[in-house]
Amino acid sequence: MRVRKTDALAAIALAIGLGLGLGPAADAQAAAPVRIKLIAINDYHGNLQSPGRFGENALAPKVPVGGADALAASVARLKAANPLNVVVGAGDLVGASPMISALFFDEPAVETLNAVGLEISSVGNHEFDKGAAELKRLQHGGCRITGGRPDPHSCLGLGSAAPGRFDGARFQWLAANVVDRASGEPLLPAIAVKRLGGVKLGFIGLTLRGTATMVPPAGVASLDFRDEAATVNEWVRRLHAQGVHAIVVLVHQGGYPTPPSLGGINSCDGNLRRPDGGDSEIGKIVAGFEPGVDLVLSGHTHAAYNCSADTVDLRDVGGTVTRTPRPTGLPDRSGRLLPVLSASAFGRVLSDIDLGIDPRSGRVVAFSATNRLVDASDPMIEGAILANPGVRKIVEGYAARVAPVADQVIGTIAVPLSNAVGSTGEMQTGDLVADAQLRAAQLAAPGGASIAFVNAGGVRDAGLGAGAAYPLDVRYGQAFMAQPYGNNMVTLSLSSRQLKDLLEQQFPGCRGQTAPRMLQVSNGLRYAWSASAPPCARIVDMVLTPTDLRTTPPVVVGAPETLVAHGEVLQPDRRWRVTVNDFMAAGGDGFSVLREGADPVGGAPGVDALADYFKAGYRAPQPPYDPALPALGIPRITRLP
Repeated sequence: MRVRKTDALAAIALAIGLGLGLGPAADAQAAAPVRIKLIAINDYHGNLQSPGRFGENALAPKVPVGGADALAASVARLKAANPLNVVVGAGDLVGASPMISALFFDEPAVETLNAVGLEISSVGNHEFDKGAAELKRLQHGGCRITGGRPDPHSCLGLGSAAPGRFDGARFQWLAANVVDRASGEPLLPAIAVKRLGGVKLGFIGLTLRGTATMVPPAGVASLDFRDEAATVNEWVRRLHAQGVHAIVVLVHQGGYPTPPSLGGINSCDGNLRRPDGGDSEIGKIVAGFEPGVDLVLSGHTHAAYNCSADTVDLRDVGGTVTRTPRPTGLPDRSGRLLPVLSASAFGRVLSDIDLGIDPRSGRVVAFSATNRLVDASDPMIEGAILANPGVRKIVEGYAARVAPVADQVIGTIAVPLSNAVGSTGEMQTGDLVADAQLRAAQLAAPGGASIAFVNAGGVRDAGLGAGAAYPLDVRYGQAFMAQPYGNNMVTLSLSSRQLKDLLEQQFPGCRGQTAPRMLQVSNGLRYAWSASAPPCARIVDMVLTPTDLRTTPPVVVGAPETLVAHGEVLQPDRRWRVTVNDFMAAGGDGFSVLREGADPVGGAPGVDALADYFKAGYRAPQPPYDPALPALGIPRITRLP
């Protein structure tokens, strides 16, 4: 198969004419524009080490990507191309992190991003996982206090000025739409202005409005998370009053390129519209922008996309792959197309953006952008790391210190537990994780959850207990690998009708779902589905037996209740408290029904629930966890013809 390249100059012209909405007056500018390079990341999530392999598109080979050392070297290479540069982020730099950062309260994430050269970032929802006060500590520095004294896992200082201290972020988090109720002011600065080459470039940073429903409520009880578009419009006007007319929005909200194509990290398929044809969340936000924004850097969905006028459309036609520049972008309130980009997650991708700003008007007159892999296998990157090993030494230091915690025994298992999805859609590790989350929700105040669902994609380990003899100890590091994202639990209310709709949405063709996405269900819930039934009519029967998981073994505490019989919902308006993770609560994996849930309450990280579940019931001298135990009610899903 061969690739035919096309001239990208037409695309750059489109970037100037369409993506930035410039008129004929731009041709009259006599002074040469000031060229500024933006380098953007999003959703780093404390991934100090490589998250694995990744490819530019479906046809490209997957290569090792990311890691703080490779990220720093890649940023340095791009900065060397233009001394007028700014490194920016679009939120979720911390939280949902691997143990190497999470154990140390994400101080390693901040220290490595300092070394990378990050200057400005929006906050994201995960910045608030541990509350507003902890976010301010990460910004300004200082040790985390536990029980009236510095926590032993804080202030290792491997990337700070000295051991025993944490210097905080040298970059500035922006939080334009996060307002302290007492003062009426943003929790952190709303904007930042950089003067480069005699011109001003303004940044507005904000998170998604729904952040408060995705984190434990106590830590954000004093905050309001305001409408994204209205906030941007207010601060655009303020920037204009300061003489700033080139404006970049850093917003922690995004979309998904659909349907998946060969375009990969530089695609913008469907202009990020949802599979059901509706506007993406980022699309709805941009549609509310008044004129004045020049570029939107987004995040949250962990997708890579490049909705700008020099995006290429990659298609396989008759065995030949053709690249064609294609004007894309998301329209603001006036219909003007704005460039919108996202750089995947975990340090796998960088957005490389070049702006031209007219020195007389201060407005953007030229634009181009490319998403680039952070290729850790590139010999030039490795050479740069060896020449400047400071970031690698920080990572190696934290890796050595996390090992003792990762090796702690939290429980035992009687048999190996697989995360392979069976013919019914059920997986052994999925049953375990769902039960752990239901138990945690029942222990929480307010409690009362009856059901927990876990997305199969959120159970990431290849299996717990690949050992030679059983019973086998399970270590904390294994539990963390089974739940690596650090997603917090959310408990919300759904009706019986919505529960059936949710289960129907596991199957392609129903409510915009594009792929099979089987949910793992907690003890007490059983349902049957038909493989031959049409979309949205596959759930045949569903029965809930109220079960208390706070004891070991669990105890049935009520008579079975039939929710669905022969495909019909009984008592469709009956309400149930249901626990999921925050990714799902936001509609992740195509489960848009969960966005309809009422009265959401945030909870603890799922990995903590799993570790506590083992410690409370399945650690020696107690009997090991065995999926064959009758009290666990496995199997829970039945597949019918």
